[in-house]
Amino acid sequence: MSSPTSMPSTRHAAAAEAFSAPPALPDADDRTRDRVLSAVLENGPVSAAELGDLLGFTPAAVRRHLDHLERTGVIEVKRVAKAGSGAGRPARRYVLSSQGQSTLGDDYLNIASSALRRLQELVGEEAVREYAEERFSDMERRYAPEVEAAGDDIAARAMALSKALSRDRFVASAHSIEAKAPLPAALSSVQLCQGHCPIQRLAAEFPVFCDTETKVFSRLVGVDVRRLSTLAQGGHVCTTHIPTGRPAATASPDVAEQSGNPYQESNNQQERP
Repeated sequence: MSSPTSMPSTRHAAAAEAFSAPPALPDADDRTRDRVLSAVLENGPVSAAELGDLLGFTPAAVRRHLDHLERTGVIEVKRVAKAGSGAGRPARRYVLSSQGQSTLGDDYLNIASSALRRLQELVGEEAVREYAEERFSDMERRYAPEVEAAGDDIAARAMALSKALSRDRFVASAHSIEAKAPLPAALSSVQLCQGHCPIQRLAAEFPVFCDTETKVFSRLVGVDVRRLSTLAQGGHVCTTHIPTGRPAATASPDVAEQSGNPYQESNNQQERP
């Protein structure tokens, strides 16, 4: 039979052992799910089979992780009709949900949102617009040399813009859509997609951020562009329609600065195609 003092000493020894034990390594399933989540972010909308091929997983394994991510709300299923498949059943494609986008965003978005609301109350809408323009003017200055180096071809400029965005973790892609007869070639376009927006929740409350970014894209590629969808408004990607059937009308950034307001003119205000 143990002595009265043996039990406390045993408990103390166990506690000491627990505190001295090395921290637990991340669970293998957690690491794998992070890989699956990253693949959905970079390639979505993407099917389970495509993810399996990309990551080298069996269909059963990738579906198990997709089911877990869907249950926790960070990804969701989009039904996408296959090209040329007629009236068949739409395929299941996975994309990040709004919750998933938020988890990848800036931890300080709540503070920024509160600050902008206060700025709006004290100074007005114009102050928020000026802040958005100032934020995106840095993007425009950094991207302009790369886009200009692509030449006058609008599709090439759009591809250069996509590469610059991806470098800044917007997970961008650009896809050319060639108009086929009997449609005129002037209807050809590029669809520029962004799979991630670091200020998604902020842009949902203040749409001027999306509007300003669209104007910057228009000036960079040199034609009027149109936003077809945004993450901030519930889309699974931000999609920008860039017409490629007419030559670019580029302007030197120095000219814009000399005008006193680099946002005074925008291709969004030019004649629509």
